[in-house]
Amino acid sequence: MSSEIILLCIAAFAAGFIDAIVGGGGLVQTPAVLVTLPHYPVATLLGTTKIPSFTGTFIASWQYATKVKLQWKLVLIMCSIALMAAMTGSYTVTIISNHYMKPIIFCVLIVLAVYTFTKKNFGTAESKHIHPKHELLYGAFFALALGFYDGFIGPGAGSFLVLFFIGALGFDFLKASAHAKFVNLATNLGSIIYFGGSGHILYQYAIPMAVCNVGGSFIGSRLAIARGNSFIRVFFLLVIAGTIIRFGYDIFVKH
Repeated sequence: MSSEIILLCIAAFAAGFIDAIVGGGGLVQTPAVLVTLPHYPVATLLGTTKIPSFTGTFIASWQYATKVKLQWKLVLIMCSIALMAAMTGSYTVTIISNHYMKPIIFCVLIVLAVYTFTKKNFGTAESKHIHPKHELLYGAFFALALGFYDGFIGPGAGSFLVLFFIGALGFDFLKASAHAKFVNLATNLGSIIYFGGSGHILYQYAIPMAVCNVGGSFIGSRLAIARGNSFIRVFFLLVIAGTIIRFGYDIFVKH
């Protein structure tokens, strides 16, 4: 086994573990692929990461579904919309640079991190406050925006989903993470359909990475379910901080 595959498999395992708990595995996996395989087009590398992301998210979704009560109507509507939006985002990344969106996301993440840190009860318990019809409407709109974002840029998408389910719909961290996994599964599938159909997946790297991502995802989801909301909240803040550092580097150092 080459050193490239070993490094990517380690990154995939870590990404699966992080992603299963609160999203954000792309913070580890995407940079690892870009650094390790710099001679390939960016679109091809992004497409390659979607295979391990999908397999790991599938395992996490299954784990959550056995322990957390899901609102299946909301899940199905959001997944359907997110899948199509992710396909559109994946197509767009092959023709347009995504760097101009990063400063905006950077600022939004800082605000979200400060809010989550200062509001100690954020996501620690359910706080339903909107009508079910509005819940579906909000879900459809966010699935459209987030699905496109995940196909177009990617890192942090799972964390944004968790934030949506907590902030807009009043879920707690555990329930938000469970629902987020299914929507993220749909966005990964949408990207795979586009990238796979256009020849932008390196299967010799994607398959071993997928196996390792599944391992990390299995452990991460079991840990999140066992430890509950307080643990997920702390992990969430760490992932948001990592996302801020990642985008800050891209904006202020890399360019």
